Amino acid sequence: MTARCVMVLGTTSGAGKSWLTSALCRYYARQGLKVAPFKAQNMSNNARVVAPTLHRSRGSLPPEGADFPWDGPAANRLLGGEIGSAQYFQALAARTEPEVRMNPLLLKPEADTRSQVVLMGQVNAELGNMPWRGRSEHVWPHITDALDALRAENDVVVIEGAGSPAEINLHASDIVNMRVARHAQARCLLITDIDRGGAFAHLYGTWALLPEDERALIRGFVLNKFRGDAALLAPAPQMLRDLTGVPTVATLPMWWRHGLPEEDGVFDMAPTSTAGHGGGSAHGLKTIAVVAYPRISNLDEFQPLKNVPGVRLVWVRSPAECVGADWIVLPGSKATAADLAWLRAQGLDRAVAAHAARGGAVLGVCGGLQMLGEALIDTHGIEPMELGNAPGLGLLPLVTQFAAQKTVRHTQSRFAALTGAWAALSGVQAAGYEIHHGQTLPHAAMAAAGDVARQALPDGLGWQNAQGNVLGVYLHGLFEDPRVLHALFGASAPTLDTVFDGLADFITTHFEAGVLDQLIAP
Repeated sequence: MTARCVMVLGTTSGAGKSWLTSALCRYYARQGLKVAPFKAQNMSNNARVVAPTLHRSRGSLPPEGADFPWDGPAANRLLGGEIGSAQYFQALAARTEPEVRMNPLLLKPEADTRSQVVLMGQVNAELGNMPWRGRSEHVWPHITDALDALRAENDVVVIEGAGSPAEINLHASDIVNMRVARHAQARCLLITDIDRGGAFAHLYGTWALLPEDERALIRGFVLNKFRGDAALLAPAPQMLRDLTGVPTVATLPMWWRHGLPEEDGVFDMAPTSTAGHGGGSAHGLKTIAVVAYPRISNLDEFQPLKNVPGVRLVWVRSPAECVGADWIVLPGSKATAADLAWLRAQGLDRAVAAHAARGGAVLGVCGGLQMLGEALIDTHGIEPMELGNAPGLGLLPLVTQFAAQKTVRHTQSRFAALTGAWAALSGVQAAGYEIHHGQTLPHAAMAAAGDVARQALPDGLGWQNAQGNVLGVYLHGLFEDPRVLHALFGASAPTLDTVFDGLADFITTHFEAGVLDQLIAP
């Protein structure tokens, strides 16, 4: 079996590559084909935990801290760990199990000039210390091994590019766009966001900056996020074809609520709400404000809240935006101490404290849980040294001790008997995932004085304050669990299968007839 490869390239970031890749995965899976997604390198703080997968690699760099034997080149290894959320969802769209080969290299930004490097699911500090351009040849064998293995096991591999393939300053060290396309001899679609303006210039400029052999791999242009009468686009698509020889194969209308989480930390700052007054109003919940600090991670886990009746989801970056919120949520962070310092600089620490003092519900997830405690202690240099040891917000009598070993695992747990704003979760079983450094435990001196956090989840996974309105958990993905949604809101959100089928239906309607099947024809 040698898979046909279809690749989605974009003229810019945010053009629509991730969701179109998901749509194609479901489209081909519905044809009865065995499909897998692939993205060589993803830069995102939205990550998911995947189960171990047997993988044979000829690369030479073992993942740092790997808890399995490493036998050198051509070693058989069971690999599990982190991949980008987009590839996780694309695998589900393809009706296959997500695994590390689908995203062999993940870069998780920790600052403007520094990222944690995750190779084949595992953190690798050696690669993180290498210059950007010098890293390419070290990781390329892992990328080709992963892609070739997926091609050997599937009928179709749908590949997602990154940014733009015409970044001429990066072309010589490319490992994610046209070098992958050439290796797989992929049939490529080039998508652009027409809502931004300049779409035809973006398409032509991208095509023109590619070498001749790479231009030949582009089989169609896609106009995304179009509003209005598509007939008004003429004669531009034909003019573009006359210049390039490439047809415009789809004009996709603007679709605000397709239901797929946004990728790469890009989100719509406008509030979202779903009509209806179901469980949300009945439980006193209307507005949920999620603090959008600079290194926010795993924001995709809040996507289901956009579709819960009676819930209004807002992203906040100032105290004024918190006014009127029923809940304030501190989400995950890739740089907890740095984001906590940012929180204070904005005055959001006082806003969260005042909200909690009034009895308002506060939820901290992962890094947010760590911020809610009394102190962050970092003796391993996980955070920048000037920030790693810091006082917390003091809303839970806890202390977080960062650890060198990273916890990455799927987790199932059950909430204890909770009180106050979170009483509805009492006894509810929940499934999710953990991605964090360190552990959070009661503050010994405060506990001795009688100020003890209640254990909300076993094994240090969750804590609640005595008043019952502040809850912190390490478990990501709570709102993706139907049992949690039903307990909190008496409602449910559309299933992912429904979302993926909707994406496939959408491209079936709006692509030129026969184009999608021709992309995988012999």
